Amino acid sequence: MIQVIPSIAIRGGRVVKMRKGDPSSEKAYDENPLDLSKRFEDIGIERIHLVDLDGAEKGTPKNYHVLEAMAAYTSLKIDFTGGVSTDGDIGKAFEYGAEHVTVASIAVTNPQLFSSWLVSYGREKVTLGADVTDIKTKHIAFRSWLKKSETTLFDHIQRFYEDGLKYVKSTDVSRDGVLEGPAFSYYQEIREHFPDLQILASGGVRGVDDIKRLDDLGLYAVIFGKAYYEGILKLKDLEQFLVKAS
Repeated sequence: MIQVIPSIAIRGGRVVKMRKGDPSSEKAYDENPLDLSKRFEDIGIERIHLVDLDGAEKGTPKNYHVLEAMAAYTSLKIDFTGGVSTDGDIGKAFEYGAEHVTVASIAVTNPQLFSSWLVSYGREKVTLGADVTDIKTKHIAFRSWLKKSETTLFDHIQRFYEDGLKYVKSTDVSRDGVLEGPAFSYYQEIREHFPDLQILASGGVRGVDDIKRLDDLGLYAVIFGKAYYEGILKLKDLEQFLVKAS
């Protein structure tokens, strides 16, 4: 069964969400990150996607303290992302309690370094973030989705698939934070090209029906945020998906 993974995005100490990655659309929520993570844990959620937006902008993580607190006071498996750019960055992320690290920009700008992390930390620990702003052209978006690579999605994934890549998180940026539903055909296409990969879908989830459709596609996990923060997706709605996942 598909894993359901809440996203907690941090900027300036606040839990925030944007539309299509646009900073001018940022909305802050009256939530304490640690209390929020405990609430998810209490219903049986096992994994959190912790996004360091400050780190993504600066090119180096800035919210290790949030990661450290979540790791210390919950038993959640934390997938940390945002600004991981050096050996020191990824080492600290694991040191402060990350179970997994998702890396996007460095995989574009320094693919050799990303490949070395797959070897050093193992394919179970390192996820490729491969996001696009246009699901037709599929050019990889990076640096907080503000830059676009000449490399297209399937070539990008293939580069690391040959190095043992197991997990790919892909966001259709045009649907992120707008509650218009995931790009189902897009994820189906990735699945058909890479049937052995574990795919994490992100962007557009409105509710249970969307999660069920992604599950039917055979995806490994779905990352959600806005639907919960806006009160559309309730915690009790997720219980049917919380059969002990691994």
